[in-house]
Amino acid sequence: MQIRDATPADIPGITLIFNDAVVNTTAIWSDKLVDDQNRQDWLAARRQLGYPVLVAVEGDKVLGYASFGDWRPFDGFRHSVEHSVYVHKDHRGEGLGVALMQALIPRARAVGKHVMVAAIDASNVGSIALHKKLGFEQVGHMPQVGTKFGKWLDLAFLQLTLDQRTDPDNIGN
Repeated sequence: MQIRDATPADIPGITLIFNDAVVNTTAIWSDKLVDDQNRQDWLAARRQLGYPVLVAVEGDKVLGYASFGDWRPFDGFRHSVEHSVYVHKDHRGEGLGVALMQALIPRARAVGKHVMVAAIDASNVGSIALHKKLGFEQVGHMPQVGTKFGKWLDLAFLQLTLDQRTDPDNIGN
């Protein structure tokens, strides 16, 4: 297994994983499937912002992917990002989520980010445990803010502080 930056050739695998999460999980709070062009546009948008999309691959098969993007679209939040990490249904529980996150976190630090945010279905104990293992702290719980599969969903917020700087505009401290 190798973790590397995604290429356009990885898009079908990313689309497959994304759509499986839409259809079968509450990891993505959407009912809409996407096509390869949608994911290609997403990849291009991330790259344009200087943000990574990482894939875990074995040969030419995408086993999982992870990325981050702006947490909120206001200047005051420019030092915070929200990430996502998804693993192919046949490879969950093999440590790929941890490996992808261990590769993604330094990339956020490298572009000067201060906080990484995780927004997780509060009933997804596996994802919450994965994040806590990586040093994320649960900082919020919002009851019934979403819905999927005919039920209300609670949202848990976890965050990881990426550096100890006291001056937001001084990335070196």
